[in-house]
Amino acid sequence: MTDPRRGAGRTETIMRTTLELGQEIGYAKLSIEAVAARAGAGKHTIYRRWPSKGALLLDSLLSLHEPSLDYPDTGDIVADLREQIHAAVDLLGNPPFGPLFQALVGEAQADPKVASALNERFISPQADKTVARLEAARDQGQLSPAFDLGLAMAILSGPLYFQFLITQEPLTHEYVDRVIEALFNGMGEPA
Repeated sequence: MTDPRRGAGRTETIMRTTLELGQEIGYAKLSIEAVAARAGAGKHTIYRRWPSKGALLLDSLLSLHEPSLDYPDTGDIVADLREQIHAAVDLLGNPPFGPLFQALVGEAQADPKVASALNERFISPQADKTVARLEAARDQGQLSPAFDLGLAMAILSGPLYFQFLITQEPLTHEYVDRVIEALFNGMGEPA
C-alpha cells in the first residue's frame, strides 16, 4: 500500500516544480514532460492526477494563496474591501502568481475544462466572498437595502480584470482605491 505522506510530498514537489518552470520558461513552453523530468516523477503519474498542463497549473497556483484572500469584517465595508482587494492586487502583481494566472486565463479560453475548474475553484468562490461581505455590510446597515450586490461585485472586479488581462497595466493600490471610491461615491457630478 502507498504511503499517503509520500503521495502528498510528491504532489507538492510536482506543483512547486510547475510554478518554478512556468516562471522560468513561461506557460507556452511549459510541458508535463518537463515538469516530470525536473520533479523526478513519471509523466504518467502527473497525467493520472492532472489531465492537462492547464489543470496542473490551476492546482499549483491555487496551492499558493489559499488563506490570503479572505475578507476581514471590521464593521467598515470600504476599509475591508480595500484591504482584501489590495491583497489580491499584491498577489496578481507579483510572480509567480500574476504572470501564470494571466496564462491560465488565456488557457481557459481554449480549454472548457480548465475554464470550468477556474471558475468553480477560484473565480466563483472569490466572488461569493465579496458578495457575502457586501451582504453582511448591508445587513449591518452600512449599505442601503436596495444596494445591488451582484452589480457591485461586477463593478469592483471588472476594471481590475480589464486592466490586468486586457491592457496589462500594473494594478496598484491607488487604482483599487479609485475603483472602490467610484462604486461608493459615484463617478462625479452628472453633466
